[in-house]
Amino acid sequence: MLRAVWAVVAKDMRLVAHRGGVAQPVLLGLLLVFGFSLSAGPGDRFTPQDAMAIFWLASVFASILHSGALFRLEEENGVLTALQLAPLAPQGLWLAKAITGLVLLLLCQAVFVPAAAVFLGTGLFHEGFVSLLVAVDVGLAALGALLGALGQGARDTMLTIIVFPLQMPLLLAGVRGGAIILGGEAGVGDWLRLALAFDAVFVGVAVVLFPFVLRGR
Repeated sequence: MLRAVWAVVAKDMRLVAHRGGVAQPVLLGLLLVFGFSLSAGPGDRFTPQDAMAIFWLASVFASILHSGALFRLEEENGVLTALQLAPLAPQGLWLAKAITGLVLLLLCQAVFVPAAAVFLGTGLFHEGFVSLLVAVDVGLAALGALLGALGQGARDTMLTIIVFPLQMPLLLAGVRGGAIILGGEAGVGDWLRLALAFDAVFVGVAVVLFPFVLRGR
């Protein structure tokens, strides 16, 4: 099954690269970072928590855009039916979409981190931040791959209504944990464990529900 999963991941990455699918989330994230940077007065500095809130807001929007786009690729090309008939379990398709979404999100964040240093005056790359970043990103990708399968069109509005409340624990862990790391304080372990706990919840729920979501499309 792993070979089939990586085949789907490679297919999606090629299609995203061919269509420039990373450009829109990156530009939106940069616009958010730059827009919020204008709210500071001359000489003012953003607090670590403010900087982390802006960074994760840009990341969440990028994750949502990727989630919808990855399944839109299958609908536009009529490939979803073929994937359902292929010797690949529904959970394998979910895993492929989650991995692709995680890679794309990390690529976007590779741009957001230096952008935050330039526009917000806050360097986000600190020791210990990588583990928190990956922990939160895994949960965002797992949840996005599940809810992205709900479909496009009129259901997109419902998708955003559902996804934002579910992402709040991960967003809170990313903002508060990141602020603690940037501030050189203790206690980031509690927020890291919170992110990992919701990672496990979202992965478990996706493994159980994804076949039913896919069947109902």
